[in-house]
Amino acid sequence: MELPLVVGVDGSESSLQAVDWAMDEAARLGLPLRLVYASLWERYEGSRPSFSTDRPAEEVMAEHIIASCAERARLRNPEVKVSSDVLPDDAVSVLLHAAHESSALVTGSRGRGEVAGMLLGSVSLTVAVRAACPVVVVRGGERNRQGSFGRVVVGVGDSTEGSAALRFAFHEAEARGCALKAVRAWRRPAHEHVDSPLIADDAARAHEERASTLLTDALRDAERNHPQVEVRRQAVEGPAHKALLDASADADLVVVGALRRHGHFGLQLGRAAHALLHHAECPVAVVPQRV
Repeated sequence: MELPLVVGVDGSESSLQAVDWAMDEAARLGLPLRLVYASLWERYEGSRPSFSTDRPAEEVMAEHIIASCAERARLRNPEVKVSSDVLPDDAVSVLLHAAHESSALVTGSRGRGEVAGMLLGSVSLTVAVRAACPVVVVRGGERNRQGSFGRVVVGVGDSTEGSAALRFAFHEAEARGCALKAVRAWRRPAHEHVDSPLIADDAARAHEERASTLLTDALRDAERNHPQVEVRRQAVEGPAHKALLDASADADLVVVGALRRHGHFGLQLGRAAHALLHHAECPVAVVPQRV
């Protein structure tokens, strides 16, 4: 049985955008959609006497938000099976627990209670860092969120660190029937100094050719498994985060890997993933790679 796509909702405009994106994604992949709302009203209000007719405002609001989001999802696509839950815990704990029984988690970029001006909500960032399954943070312009560009972008680093991200990206491109742009950044070593412009050009070409070769090698297995996906390769000089941020401007989704080291509980996002989550112009998928 296919695991559901899980989207965290809180009634904010950002979470409503996440619901819309997740519903379209569930329809593409043939998955059920599960909406979850984290509420701690039980903890703070305590249990009500059985004869009480009063209902805590937070309970009423939670039920209203989850019902409204479920109705929004069903109106967007009646063919997708939708379920919903109000769960008694904080948002991060709810989503991290749900990750173990999800094909992917989907969140908005900012929550209802986030401080104005924040680039990325703390819940979305923490979940992206720690979740056991892929996490998609829905952000960017409307055209990007709606998939108007027909392009998925994937960042390609060392093959041992990005195989899960590559599989995810190819699967997305295949389901969408769109092209996949694979980007690998390269930089000249800091100690490399050359006096002649011609020698400098030759050195740059050598670095670019090496990056292109590594890119081809990294993509070989995934291309073999997804022969119908059109792949466009790009070896770019400069920082990886800048190359991927530039590519996100005309992409429907950008995919990056994140290492999950056993027993390591600190920040487990590379600079590229962190920059994309805060600044990308399209939705961002962070795919965990166990090492």
